[in-house]
Amino acid sequence: MNTLPAQDSAVSDSLAKSLNGAFSSVYEKVAPSVVIIEVGKAPGRQLSGLPEGLQFFWQGPAPKSLESEQGSGIIISSQGHILTNFHVVDEAVAGQIKVSLKDGRKLDAEIVGIDPSTDLAVLKIDGQGLPAADLGDSDTVKVGQFAFALGAPFDLPYTFTVGIVSAKGRGDLETGSGSIAEYIQTDASINPGNSGGPLCDIDGKVIGINTMIAGMNRGLGFALPINTAKDVASQLISTGKVARSWLGIVITGVDEDDRAKAYFPNLSGVLVDEIGPNTPAYGSDLRAGDVITKVDGVPVAKARELRREILNKKVGQEVKLDLVRGGQEMVVAVKTGEQPSRMIQASNRISPQITVLPDPVPPGIPPSVLNPQPDEQTPVRPPAPRKKEIKPQPENLHGMVLSDAGGRMGRSGGALVKDVVEDSSAATAGLLSGDIITEAAGKPVHGAGELSSILSQADMSRGVMMMVERRNQQTFVILKP
Repeated sequence: MNTLPAQDSAVSDSLAKSLNGAFSSVYEKVAPSVVIIEVGKAPGRQLSGLPEGLQFFWQGPAPKSLESEQGSGIIISSQGHILTNFHVVDEAVAGQIKVSLKDGRKLDAEIVGIDPSTDLAVLKIDGQGLPAADLGDSDTVKVGQFAFALGAPFDLPYTFTVGIVSAKGRGDLETGSGSIAEYIQTDASINPGNSGGPLCDIDGKVIGINTMIAGMNRGLGFALPINTAKDVASQLISTGKVARSWLGIVITGVDEDDRAKAYFPNLSGVLVDEIGPNTPAYGSDLRAGDVITKVDGVPVAKARELRREILNKKVGQEVKLDLVRGGQEMVVAVKTGEQPSRMIQASNRISPQITVLPDPVPPGIPPSVLNPQPDEQTPVRPPAPRKKEIKPQPENLHGMVLSDAGGRMGRSGGALVKDVVEDSSAATAGLLSGDIITEAAGKPVHGAGELSSILSQADMSRGVMMMVERRNQQTFVILKP
């Protein structure tokens, strides 16, 4: 039987005791800042969860009068501000939020503000000199480092688990909640009841807010980075809402869309699909069909990467976009605006049949605390409605029945799409009746005859990009024979 030399055994024992002490110190430092949140909700409420495989982790029995749900939270100020998940307090009955502290006190809490886009909420309890947690810097977190979760899973308060940071920047989760966040992934055991509790590092600093898990006991937990949470909490405490930058554009990564990939086979970037009316981008030099490759010098290849860069800017800040237009590289400056509070939520281009409508206003939450929804994350172009068969006629061009758009709504030019032939090239491209084509193959279109002339001379082998005005919105289509 092999045994370790006495010296090696002593070293191993010393390391184990040192690690044991470090783990215990994390708990002793963080536990006083952790709270247990009990929320009374109306009976018969249907819980809105995540798509199959992902779930928020709350927990609680259901008394006859109210349904009670339990989550966790973390004290972030000595004046009694508490950070937790929005889904923990969503649809809470007025006066039915109770917070239990480590010292045994149980206090009433009020909602200061909510941010569904990051699934965060800030609560407030009365008190002074409360034990605020030490908030770390999630940007410095490294994959492989120790991670500790603390909360109340399955009605077991102050459960402490250990694991590692398994991954960072998880922004491709199908949360179904319109989340704009990128998560820290951990295998530290987290379960129902951990929602809103802290994920900490070996120094006892909070690096994330535990938010959701993939299944049960699979070692796949996700925490919102604390740097994101700090910014959101600061705004909620000071103003009751979160102001986010936006450009007002519909985007998709070239590599994320088959149509774009075929048209731009050797280009990596983010395609501007549409520009909304009365948005910051609408009055700028940015155009639908542009492929953005950098934001203030930072390369972007996926839609979420561009969204992240814009969200990191201040409202009203000018950003420089490196882009490719018609094969030419250029730089366009756009000044960001503030996202409206009731934007339509939708996912990136997934299926031409999918459009996600706005979430309903949560009952019991005043409109004044509702926050902006994600920007630069918008619905795909709707499919063209099927038209009855139209017999070919002289003005029928690739399935488009055209007329001059001059004089319509003060326009001086363009080709108006009066109708679209079923199963034609125009229908496949997504053209709709009422569209006004203003440019084709990089050339301005002043009328139906000019569009016909341009298309007759264009190389149609990989398609022709045409700029379109649709209900005051700038977009484009790629017409193929």
